[in-house]
Amino acid sequence: MMDFARARRSLSLAAFLLALAAVGSRLQALQPPQFVPPPAPGGVTAAELATPVIHDLPNPAASAHSVSLVDLGDGRLGAAWFAGSKEGASDVSIVFSSFNGRQWTPPAPIVSNEKVEADEKRVNRKIGNPVLWRESPQRLHLWFVTVSYGGWAGSSLNHQISHDLGEHWESAEKLVTSPFLNISTLLRSPPLQLTDGGFALPVYHEFIAKHPEWLRLDASGRVVDKQALGGARRQIQPTAVALDAEHGLLLTRDAGSGQHAVHLSRTADGGQSWSPLTGLDLPNPDASVAMTRLHDGRLLLAYNPINGGRHQLALALSTDGARWTPIHLLESGQGEDEFSYPAVLQMPDGRIHVAYTWQRQHIRQQIFTPGLLDRLTAKAEKAP
Repeated sequence: MMDFARARRSLSLAAFLLALAAVGSRLQALQPPQFVPPPAPGGVTAAELATPVIHDLPNPAASAHSVSLVDLGDGRLGAAWFAGSKEGASDVSIVFSSFNGRQWTPPAPIVSNEKVEADEKRVNRKIGNPVLWRESPQRLHLWFVTVSYGGWAGSSLNHQISHDLGEHWESAEKLVTSPFLNISTLLRSPPLQLTDGGFALPVYHEFIAKHPEWLRLDASGRVVDKQALGGARRQIQPTAVALDAEHGLLLTRDAGSGQHAVHLSRTADGGQSWSPLTGLDLPNPDASVAMTRLHDGRLLLAYNPINGGRHQLALALSTDGARWTPIHLLESGQGEDEFSYPAVLQMPDGRIHVAYTWQRQHIRQQIFTPGLLDRLTAKAEKAP
């Protein structure tokens, strides 16, 4: 019996070492990543706006949260968020709606607990944080978070694809992101496209320790590399932009470091390595932030500009990612009000869309133009 047990342990160890060697050889074969460079500045074709245009998206349930935006082409905008009786409830589903420039379509459910259980053949209790991304004219990706047992720290990352811009969706697949129970990989922000056809996801980890991670996927969507970002502790929900093929930066939500500040990290090698996270002169009340690179090269940030509470939501601009100029207050309320979890996107016509949770009741959209941002910036700079 002892010889049999010893032999079984030896076989298990050999199998593990073979698997590790296979993974190691695959990772070593990876080509150095490069970002698809941002598009060159182009002419703005959208009509200039004097003030932001505001739309409240229809919501099929009592609560709405965590919106993601995507360019659907031909001037159309897509949005996904989770809706239900409250966050984490069993009736929560991810819904999808599209905007033609005038109105939003009725939201349609695209992910539910029942669908996840049917697609992935496992128990599922919670759904959250959808992220949309369009790869080609008709191919749309959706990543989202699920929990089978426990809280959000026990989340898994899931992926599904639509080949008709959200009309129909393939079965969901649970991604393998960790050898330890394959849990606690979450996301909030869209990926960056890589020149090899793959993409990089800014994700984060919450089990025991909280820190951002950088997840590299190949063109088929398979995870091929992952790294944790160092520096300040208790930073989550990274949002990232590419500046050119090699350089990029990300900002994080402060989840209890004591600094109550947005943190910054940079890469100069396509995301292979990142500088230690450092705090900026940007308040953060443990709330999600969203960033995009505008066509003219400036960076636009949507964030809660206070140390505590989510009753204010604002926009800020930067040219380098380190120094930011607050330019506009999107919402301002009382201490118990909530305006949070923004998403920002500039469309090819130049219009800038900002969407966010409004009082947990629905998603609100505000539309800007570059000229309007310039006027808001000039006004902010003149203010005492």
